[in-house]
Amino acid sequence: MTQSTPYIRYSDSIEVMQPDEQEISQKIVDSMARVNRLMYEKYRHAIRDAHAKSHAVLKGQLQVYENLPEHLAQGLFAVPNTYPVIVRFSTAQGTIMPDKMSAFRGMAIKIIGVEGEKLLPELCDAVTQDFLLVNYPVIPTGTIREYLKLQENLEKQADSGELFQQIAQKAAAGVQNVLAAVGLADDTNELSAPGPHLLGDTYFSMAALRFGDYVAKISVKPLSENVRELSGKKIDKEIIDADGNAFLTKVTADFFQSNTAEYEMSAQLCTDLSIMPVEDGSVQWPEDISPYQPVAKLSFLPQQTFSPERRVYADDTLSFNPFHCLPAHRPLGNIMRVRKLAYETSSRYRHHMNALARIEPKSINELPD
Repeated sequence: MTQSTPYIRYSDSIEVMQPDEQEISQKIVDSMARVNRLMYEKYRHAIRDAHAKSHAVLKGQLQVYENLPEHLAQGLFAVPNTYPVIVRFSTAQGTIMPDKMSAFRGMAIKIIGVEGEKLLPELCDAVTQDFLLVNYPVIPTGTIREYLKLQENLEKQADSGELFQQIAQKAAAGVQNVLAAVGLADDTNELSAPGPHLLGDTYFSMAALRFGDYVAKISVKPLSENVRELSGKKIDKEIIDADGNAFLTKVTADFFQSNTAEYEMSAQLCTDLSIMPVEDGSVQWPEDISPYQPVAKLSFLPQQTFSPERRVYADDTLSFNPFHCLPAHRPLGNIMRVRKLAYETSSRYRHHMNALARIEPKSINELPD
């Protein structure tokens, strides 16, 4: 990046409160809470209001690269270091549906050993930092007004089984070809297409976050050849036919029986708020103006990815929250501000109804084998 096009410096003025933001946000959170209660009655167990179904829970490490330039050596990435991580792969819907029903995929990363003040006061003593990523670069419902419309539609159909999932897909995408664009629907735009291998996906923060003195979006993409080969690769039909409900769990478990994997975390820094806004998450930041730049590497050894103990720990004990972070990585924009209240409300309800305390790990050894 040349001096004539500098990176935008972070300041509090970058965020702009939207008209009626508090009222709209409360409507969204209240609707989510009602759906949470419906899902609890359905399963007799409280689940997340998004990314309810996990497919793998991985133990790995994050290595911050050495000799990063000043604009990348920010926050967590200011000093070269290696951290243990827990990674949860999931699909985005707030109900438990067969894997053959396509949906956006999620990659939630919990980094352990991160000292310092945290943004959420109740987690001020935690030594963890979360990044939440999805395999699509933007939030199709990029403002709270659009998200409220989606949430109200979902609530109306929350007890309608597969119809609920189909509406969720179409509403979250805005148009069907959004899912097709990332391989989650076939070329006929059928939303029931299961999509490619989830280990070959690239995952994005979608919305902007503070990046120390700057503003950025985060991505994680396959790095080692064995996961790069899975990018866009369709899952064998025989595997889908054998278990249409949980084949994503199976293919991931099979891969990590004997394989290692490496991914690269990168940051895309904002250079122009007029074309790279923080208040509209549906706008994709142009990579030809500001490309993603590597900051760290995620590495995983062979392991059992979905033991009963590991699944319960990740699904019921842990919480993943984009606002559980260093102040240097605070999420930005109105769609993220509403998520702050939504995540905390959902997490409290889930842990209360399942009679489990929320725990932030202090050591990777707390993750069951």
